[in-house]
Amino acid sequence: MNSRQRRGIVLLLLSVLCALGAFAGVFSVIEDAESKVGPEVTAYRLKADVPAYRDLETDEFERISMPRRWLPSTAVTDLAAVRGKIAVTPLRKGSLLQKDMVVARPALAPGQQEIAIMIDAATGVAGKILPGSRVNIYATFDAKEQGAKPVSKVIVSGARVIDVGRLTPLKRDGDSRGGATTTRQAGEAVPITFALGTKDAQRVAYAESFASRVRLALVAPGGEESVAGGDRTYTLDGDK
Repeated sequence: MNSRQRRGIVLLLLSVLCALGAFAGVFSVIEDAESKVGPEVTAYRLKADVPAYRDLETDEFERISMPRRWLPSTAVTDLAAVRGKIAVTPLRKGSLLQKDMVVARPALAPGQQEIAIMIDAATGVAGKILPGSRVNIYATFDAKEQGAKPVSKVIVSGARVIDVGRLTPLKRDGDSRGGATTTRQAGEAVPITFALGTKDAQRVAYAESFASRVRLALVAPGGEESVAGGDRTYTLDGDK
């Protein structure tokens, strides 16, 4: 073996050693990165915007993987956790689904039933009434319905709201109530669902059918006492 061949062998061995050193360095970097990042886990991200207080559907989320150490402790990792839940705030497309974004739909107590009516957005909701809110339900009846004088009544006090629907346009049309024809004004309304006993549900149904207007008044937390009997009915003549 001449000197040129020996130099070639030495250079080849040096190349092999450099390659092994580079491979070891890359492997060390990858191993170090994996040790810092940790294993990946499943999470879920919203495919589109979801309005507040609406039932959540599993097909509204896409499955993603991300390192466990970067995942918030409140992140939802199983979509079973959202079944029967509603969004507590508007959810934005691309947001990571977390447990504090959803709440369970309020349940009915024994002896209660659900009843829903359309409430004029301009006079009865204003975006402040949410599931779980307590409201007083007012109904105003015009003179035609009362025979002599218009009257306002608190038909239910402290009614519990269990669902707030989507804002819906109302069409202008004629509406026959109690033999008298009234005109329903164009505008927007929201379906509100209440949890009520049978008698209160009958009062709400009657007011929705025959009152000229039904309004909601939000009751402050801790202030759900019943309205006194003398304050449940109001006429202008009685305000002296």
